[in-house]
Amino acid sequence: MGVKPIKLSFKGSSGAELSARLDLPAGAVRAYALFAHCFTCSKDISAARRIAQALTNDGIAVLRFDFTGLGGSGGDFASSNFSSNLQDLLLAADYMRQNFEAPKLLVGHSLGGAAVLAVAKEIPEVTAVATIGAPSTADHVLHNFHVALDTIREHGEATVDLAGRPFKIKKQFVDDLEQQDVRGRIGELKKAVLVLHSPLDETVGIDNASEIFVAAKHPKSFVSLDNADHLLTKSEDADYAARVIAGWACRYIDDTTEKVVTDAPVNAVVEETGLGKFQNMVKVGPHRMIADEPESVGGLDSGPSPYDFVSVALASCTSMTLRIYAGFKKIDLGRVRVEVAHQKLPADHCGDCGAVAEGKTGKIDRFERTIHVEGELDEETKTKLLEIADKCPVHRTLESSAAVITKIAEPQSA
Repeated sequence: MGVKPIKLSFKGSSGAELSARLDLPAGAVRAYALFAHCFTCSKDISAARRIAQALTNDGIAVLRFDFTGLGGSGGDFASSNFSSNLQDLLLAADYMRQNFEAPKLLVGHSLGGAAVLAVAKEIPEVTAVATIGAPSTADHVLHNFHVALDTIREHGEATVDLAGRPFKIKKQFVDDLEQQDVRGRIGELKKAVLVLHSPLDETVGIDNASEIFVAAKHPKSFVSLDNADHLLTKSEDADYAARVIAGWACRYIDDTTEKVVTDAPVNAVVEETGLGKFQNMVKVGPHRMIADEPESVGGLDSGPSPYDFVSVALASCTSMTLRIYAGFKKIDLGRVRVEVAHQKLPADHCGDCGAVAEGKTGKIDRFERTIHVEGELDEETKTKLLEIADKCPVHRTLESSAAVITKIAEPQSA
């Protein structure tokens, strides 16, 4: 199960801010994926959300964003084209490379599928590309313009109704689409390709899937989406496509290099995302989390607060310490659950704080820890577990004086 998507933004090909979402797994990140949505759609369509969720369940983080002028992104759609979409994708990959990790997997829906096929060669870290209902040529979308196409060619632009919304289409957009050679780029990929397509797709015919499959080199795979429509509007169709992509991708994105096991400490790195007042990305080895503050104090409530992380550290350390002790003593604890509640209380109001509160004025931190076990325990064992819990290393750190050495980093040379 993934965590709540993180709101992000980065500059696109026109210089405008592009709205993005990062879906992260709950645990370690195995790899990153980049998702490209369909023509005039957005990153938040149902299929995109479901595919991102399925990939996070398999440990794959997914960045999905709105192309220039669409969804929550800035810029002028009428001034964009297929080439600028490709540049947006490259900038998204570069943003991931700089802030997280470059994508190993590209997923594209409809024209977004043609886009990821066209751009994949330029992202060296990508090892696998999956398309859903993708056209084999970029100019396939021109059939959506109907009679307006003649007006665009003659007068330089026209307003076209697409999916019930008006879009201004300029001649440069049409010219750019007609100059693209997607199939030629597919043949040069040297990356794994998965083609998903519905034989009943009335927007992009199944013959496009055949042309993509023939143009691609091995390893390549084709999966029929049976009765699905082009936008995968039925949840069961989107879920099926998501599960197929997740299962297929794991074969091609896993790092097969031998990992060196070491006990060397891993630094925690926390960096502001630029969104909200307090949101920070937390990086610890391969793990990615968000730290934030509640909305009541001006945060976005997109992740645990700093003191929440302290509570998590105490609770998890306690659980692990008890598990080690139970294993050594062969005690059947069943499943262990530890709750930790944190408060700041006036020292003279904390009657059970013991020596920590003695002689103190002002407020002190009080962590109340409650241990739940499924197994049946006698009173002697319960007393011993309380004693062992107090030996948890994080508990000892909180109750003792820890040295915190702080310094300002020197500016990095250009």
